[in-house]
Amino acid sequence: MKAIKYLFIVCTISIVSFSCSTETANDDPDNLNPTEYYQELNVSYGADSDQKFDIYLPPNRSNTTKVMILIHGGGWSSGDKSDMNAIKDLIRQDLPNIGIVNMNYRLADANNNPYPMQIDDITTVVNHLKDHLDEYVISDDFGFIGISAGAHLSLLWSYGFDTTNNAKMVCSIVGPTNFTDPAYLNNNNPELQALLDLYGVNPTTAFLEEVSPYHRATASSPPTILFYGGQDPLIPTTQGTAMRDKLQTLGVTHEFTLYPNAGHGWVGLELLDTWTKLKLFTQNYLE
Repeated sequence: MKAIKYLFIVCTISIVSFSCSTETANDDPDNLNPTEYYQELNVSYGADSDQKFDIYLPPNRSNTTKVMILIHGGGWSSGDKSDMNAIKDLIRQDLPNIGIVNMNYRLADANNNPYPMQIDDITTVVNHLKDHLDEYVISDDFGFIGISAGAHLSLLWSYGFDTTNNAKMVCSIVGPTNFTDPAYLNNNNPELQALLDLYGVNPTTAFLEEVSPYHRATASSPPTILFYGGQDPLIPTTQGTAMRDKLQTLGVTHEFTLYPNAGHGWVGLELLDTWTKLKLFTQNYLE
């Protein structure tokens, strides 16, 4: 179980070392100068110790500066925003005009279900950003990049809970999309089932549809880019292909990449391909 769980927690996203020129960070939230780079770590957005985010804002920003929100994986019950630092560094290096929020969220356990708790946390972070647009000097146009469980949350929030259409793009890297998929309902993997049981033992079909991005997508869903591995032990290929087909039917702008020999994460040329495609997609729909 430990090995399988580890795969769910860590999708290896390490392409290059961050090599942006050294910047002096203004970390005084009471004296923000939009001409200067600004970062603040562990900003509290709730009473729970997990309700914190890091924010990184580029210099020379304006009220048109977009923000990418990063959501880590970990099977809804573990993981940390630090798992997304490599992606954060890539964005700062290759997409330097975009702000970044790297968020933690409350983790599920026997007494705390992931839904709606984690969706509520995303909403709270988005509302915090919207309430501080003038202070941060940013726009209310946001993108999402999520890995694994974080990809599921990114899709679910963007499709089902973005009531004011602030999400301009969303990226799923090995994210679950459809809990009514027979590959999930009929699985015989105890480690996988333990993760799925966080959403309830013997849940109703209506509830599974409620928490499935596949069933929440509409024609007005934001542009979506999807990446999946053909040998993933936790995310059946149908989680990606069915989502692709649904978006195609709805007429939603999307891209889909399946790496046939990859599992729950990949390295090398496949990883370089992921970042190349994701960077271009971000430039087209968020930057």
